[in-house]
Amino acid sequence: MPEPNFFESVYEVARLIPKGRVTSYGAIAAHLGTKGSSRMVGWAMQAAGGAHPPVPAHRVVNREGVLTAKFHFGGNLMQTLLENEGVKVENDQVQDFKNVFWDPMTELAL
Repeated sequence: MPEPNFFESVYEVARLIPKGRVTSYGAIAAHLGTKGSSRMVGWAMQAAGGAHPPVPAHRVVNREGVLTAKFHFGGNLMQTLLENEGVKVENDQVQDFKNVFWDPMTELAL
């Protein structure tokens, strides 16, 4: 079986983020061994709408917990999806970020 492409590898990690938790573009990139490619992870998240099985792209934020991809969801959908999972968001920023942050480097074995 061929190696999955980069976007599919990103999606595989994103699908493992538990409900009520968030991770960052950079954390996914680091887990994949491509630490400098957080922007590419962002591009993957932008393209995730058509992925099957679905990708919980709303759980991926920037390294400070800011909902930088919010406009791709339209309106406040990203915030609403996170809040429906118990993640508090104020002014487009995840509150208590350190406690809801899910780090694939420590949570998943390579």
